[in-house]
Amino acid sequence: MKGATTIQERLKDLRVEQHLKLEELEAATGISSSALGSYENENNNNKEINHGSLLKLAKFYGVSVDYILCLTENREQANTPLTELHLSDEMVALLKSGRINNRLLCELATHKDFIKFLADIEVYVDGIASMQIQNLNSLVDSVRHEIIERYRPGEDDPHLRILQAAHIEDDEYFSHMIQDDISAIVRDIRAAHKSDSESAPPTTIAEELKQDLEDVANFKGSPLERQAALYCKRLGINYNKLSDAEFRQLVHILEKSKYFKSYVGQRKKRK
Repeated sequence: MKGATTIQERLKDLRVEQHLKLEELEAATGISSSALGSYENENNNNKEINHGSLLKLAKFYGVSVDYILCLTENREQANTPLTELHLSDEMVALLKSGRINNRLLCELATHKDFIKFLADIEVYVDGIASMQIQNLNSLVDSVRHEIIERYRPGEDDPHLRILQAAHIEDDEYFSHMIQDDISAIVRDIRAAHKSDSESAPPTTIAEELKQDLEDVANFKGSPLERQAALYCKRLGINYNKLSDAEFRQLVHILEKSKYFKSYVGQRKKRK
């Protein structure tokens, strides 16, 4: 996940949030769909957006021009005084340092379950529940002691084992609770960014190679053609669209590799 959003990503995110197609946005803003598409194209990093289009898009989406240009993460120019945020000097310095992913931190803090996550941490840090847990443990210990004194059960007595298992370690209890809180939040954030270009692909290179080998194994042709087809598949080249001249040139280049097995006179008409 990138720490900063590009202008192209921001424009696309704003449109997708409104569930609009480019043609629908054109009708609403008067900006051509081709221009809107070029504004969102990641390959057009140097594409300039004219001033009029910026103002129209900012007005339509209800955001500031600075937000579209990624000069701020605030959709509206709130200009909230720093003192109102109650941030320590260390926190302000950290946010300004560029050492952490501020975008990820914002998504973490604005998740619907983040308040519960902080509340559980606060309960643990302040020891609010520790006294109650200790009281429960003391009660369990008293009952266990009374049973031992009165009935003298053996070490493997099921009732004693149940009482022993009922003993709660507050550190372990809250560690599990806090871990569950943060794990659920992180899973949601990961799912939200599954389609990002920076995210790992759903399949590994090994899985892709295995699939390519299986496809080539079913390929009808000579051993030379099968090997050439595998190279083409790994390079993203449509083998069936190669002309005979292109095929010969490809083989000529591949034969220079020590990993490419040469088969003399096995060039047949490809199907």
